[in-house]
Amino acid sequence: MSEAKMIDGKAFAAGLRARVAVEVARLSEAHGLKPGLAVVLVGENPASQVYVRNKARQTEETGMASFEHRLPAETTEADLLALVRRLNEDPAVHGILVQLPLPDQISEPAVIDAIDPAKDVDGFHVLNAGRLMTGARGARAPLVACTPRGCLMLLKDTLGDLTGLEAVVIGRSNIVGKPMAHLLLGENCTVTVAHSRTRDLPAVARRADILVAAVGRPGMVRADWIKPGATVIDVGINRIEGEGGKTRIVGDVDTQGAKAVAGAITPVPGGVGPMTIAVLLSNTVVAACRQAGLEPLSF
Repeated sequence: MSEAKMIDGKAFAAGLRARVAVEVARLSEAHGLKPGLAVVLVGENPASQVYVRNKARQTEETGMASFEHRLPAETTEADLLALVRRLNEDPAVHGILVQLPLPDQISEPAVIDAIDPAKDVDGFHVLNAGRLMTGARGARAPLVACTPRGCLMLLKDTLGDLTGLEAVVIGRSNIVGKPMAHLLLGENCTVTVAHSRTRDLPAVARRADILVAAVGRPGMVRADWIKPGATVIDVGINRIEGEGGKTRIVGDVDTQGAKAVAGAITPVPGGVGPMTIAVLLSNTVVAACRQAGLEPLSF
């Protein structure tokens, strides 16, 4: 069997951002509409600072308005909720993202619940999550969490029609695992959600035509967990110590071993990671169109 195809998320994300930029220019010219994304960062988490900086840069590169709010780590929950309310009411802001994690004194669910669902471009609000679960379409279609939506885009680009395929999602988080399962159900897959308490997890994983790993454990999914020819989506981003004390980023899948078994696999880095911000930008354009009463483009 030949080595697995590497799914180039970086290239796909670049193409998606280019499509977003074209649509942003069209909205500006035809309707005088400039989509705006507000990103809120509380504290000085180094990884979060990098994400926020990249989001702001890519937002501006596509021609959208970028609004950045950096708050000190000691910010109270009341102050953050007040900022969210102001952003909800600001007509120039079409998408709101509060960077997680938040400091201990702030309730993440309370902040997520406070965001206007129409501006919830992270797709975490219970209304968007519920609409995804119930398969809402058309004007009631949800804004979908960015990482699982990006995974689905890569799967459809790689495999085409997913109807009838057996999918196993390892991980049950609200951010990736659960929405990923519902997206795959929407594509007519047969879906199993597995997790740390699943009995004989390797055997469950080996049933999968599509295997999505989103557990946050470096190299947990081994080659003998993978059905020959399966498509593997590795959502994990784990920083581990490498040679000479330097750190490196690895996924939840043992990529070297998996490449000899899988039909296609996302690398880490360069697979799912670049898709998250690209989908965030497309979600913001969709949100802006809906708020303006325009038919959004299907990215």
